[in-house]
Amino acid sequence: MKRFILVLLAVLFAQNAHSLVKVRDITNVEGIRDNQLIGYGLVVGLNGTGDKSGSSFTIQSLANMMERMGVSVSKDSMKVKNVAAVMVTARLMPFARTGSRMDVIVSSVGDSKSLEGGTLLMTPLSASNGTVYAVAQGAISVGGMNVSSSGAGAVKNHPTVGTIPNGAIIEQEVQFEMDRKNIVLNFKENNLANLVKARNAINTAAGTAVADISSPSTITITVPEAQKANYFAFMDKVLNTEIEPADLARVIIDERTGTIVMGADVRINTVAVSHGGLTITIKSTIETEQEKKTEQTAIGVKEENAQLMIIPEALSISDLVKALNSVGVTPRDMISILQAIKAAGALHGELQVI
Repeated sequence: MKRFILVLLAVLFAQNAHSLVKVRDITNVEGIRDNQLIGYGLVVGLNGTGDKSGSSFTIQSLANMMERMGVSVSKDSMKVKNVAAVMVTARLMPFARTGSRMDVIVSSVGDSKSLEGGTLLMTPLSASNGTVYAVAQGAISVGGMNVSSSGAGAVKNHPTVGTIPNGAIIEQEVQFEMDRKNIVLNFKENNLANLVKARNAINTAAGTAVADISSPSTITITVPEAQKANYFAFMDKVLNTEIEPADLARVIIDERTGTIVMGADVRINTVAVSHGGLTITIKSTIETEQEKKTEQTAIGVKEENAQLMIIPEALSISDLVKALNSVGVTPRDMISILQAIKAAGALHGELQVI
């Protein structure tokens, strides 16, 4: 039986107290974003854990690389047990300058058993438009192992994926066009209450009405003339503005793991709950008499004692949990009960099953 977990996002000791969050933690500045990079390369120096001879793309890649270096080698005579074909991925941060470095992730694409001890050869990293922005190379840190001998072996962590800290050098910068007239904040979640709070807090911090709600998920801030010379300092001030976020009245249920996550603003009207179980046992036995087999089947049905309980209107999520626990329900039972309460119209909040 799977282990079920109940996660309660509720403030039990200070019901009306909420933590302040910065605007930068719940928004993205329009036009400033990361860029995903990817490249195909070869890892060499493996101790017999590379791709097998059947990996034709690894052999072809190695042959092409040797030919570029002026070495003519027949593909049929190549052995690649110390070489592995890999995909290299990286995240190019905004405003990264030419010559700075970034981390890369190296992942095997063939049947290599481990990348431990390998070295990535020079690999261009490009964006979706095909432009090369960085070049990666260096020794791989796997943090795992895959050893075997005489049919026995041991595997630790995931040895076919590794990292190269500061393994890529940025060769080209991504150009960002900043008009220095407006700052557009895109909120990560559509919650109009947070937009209103953020707008009011930003206007208070700026000392004038500079922020306006331009859509249900966007705030547009007009940069004052006096702040245009200090555009990024003003942006930092805006992003560091703190608000008290509005809680979402939402219940998330993951039936695969039995996880329940409930927001603190979920409310429930007075409702009667009865939850019982029905156990059906089927036992089959085969009897042999004079070389003739007969099957005997016994069916037993047992119904648990169900309790009907009135759950009063809950003031907080902790009240609801206490009431359900008093009935003796498990997290598995609680999933069914919450779905039934929602269907009855007594649960005021969004119920999502993932």
